[in-house]
Amino acid sequence: MSSVKDPRVITCKAAIAWGPGEPLVLEEVELDPPHPMEIRIKVVCTSLCRSDITQWESKAHAPLFPRIFGHEASGIVESTGEGVTEFMEGDHVLTLFTGECRTCKHCISGKSNMCQVLGLERKGLMHSDQKTRFSIRGKPIYHYCAVSSFSEYTVVHSGCAVKISSTAPLEKICLLSCGVAAGLGAAWKVADISEGSNVVIFGLGTVGLSIAQGAKVRGASRIIGVDINPEKQEKGKAFGITDFINPDDYNEPVSQVIKRITDGGADYSFECVGDTSMITTALQSCSDGWGLTVTLGVPKVKPEVTAHYGLLLSGRTLKGSLFGGWKPKSDLPSLVDMYLKKEIQIDQFITHNLQFEDINKAFDLMRQGKCLRCVIHMPQQYS
Repeated sequence: MSSVKDPRVITCKAAIAWGPGEPLVLEEVELDPPHPMEIRIKVVCTSLCRSDITQWESKAHAPLFPRIFGHEASGIVESTGEGVTEFMEGDHVLTLFTGECRTCKHCISGKSNMCQVLGLERKGLMHSDQKTRFSIRGKPIYHYCAVSSFSEYTVVHSGCAVKISSTAPLEKICLLSCGVAAGLGAAWKVADISEGSNVVIFGLGTVGLSIAQGAKVRGASRIIGVDINPEKQEKGKAFGITDFINPDDYNEPVSQVIKRITDGGADYSFECVGDTSMITTALQSCSDGWGLTVTLGVPKVKPEVTAHYGLLLSGRTLKGSLFGGWKPKSDLPSLVDMYLKKEIQIDQFITHNLQFEDINKAFDLMRQGKCLRCVIHMPQQYS
């Protein structure tokens, strides 16, 4: 289809979202060769993240269609663009929805993972030239997070991919490309959970359960999971949840329940629902004086945050977390190594394995709350 020494436009199948909330359609698309400092990747596996659903439904942001979603993926480098030296044909990689240039103020600060050059891309275009690499019948197709992994092949900036060990199973490790890594980082880097502490997690999806896993590793004494889905109670135990609260089972605010069972409030609370109104509840569930609330969820509606100033005046802290604070190219290989050493769980998050042609089923399962992660397998062999 192409030569690494002389890459050219290729044709492949991609799942196109033609409009908000419309079922994805598998279409033949044309994909440009990688431009300077870009790589073209043969996608092996990609998993569906809740943020893909949120953007697809276009409830919180301006819609950009037609579009190829997907950002949590593993693959193999097919070709490289001019100037790329860190990747070569055949390298196994994870895609990165937020990149790392390693030269900007944020990258060299040691205080942030908000790269000024390759940070979160919201316009549906490539970082380098503000254009697309996909087209169909001459019509440009928007990207998602400069990744667009719901395609057999994709092009990303070399700073938006990280080389990983070829021994890591691509059909499992793709989850570290976003959700699992985001939760672990929120627990370890952003909150820095201490041994013996009380932790409460609002929303027990993949991110919330990853936080629970991280809290368990850190030795938290009590890990409280809050979710309106009663099925999450049993699932949560496998990741370290010690107590489960379904707000529908109580006639009092859930924050009061948490303050009562933790003798004044949790040391750490995490908002993983994507509901900004839950941030106040999470703050109220924290201890006066030192309680820390971390918000990770992508809001579906009403992105503005409101909270009574007294919650902060009393000593509580509210922090945001993007990708768990990890510097993606620098830090992800260590997480891969932890997985290979069986120090962290990933396999248990995979509730469904689906073929590419069944991608709409994955969307349905997640919208119905019937899955943690659906891994979508591309129709090709790999080594």
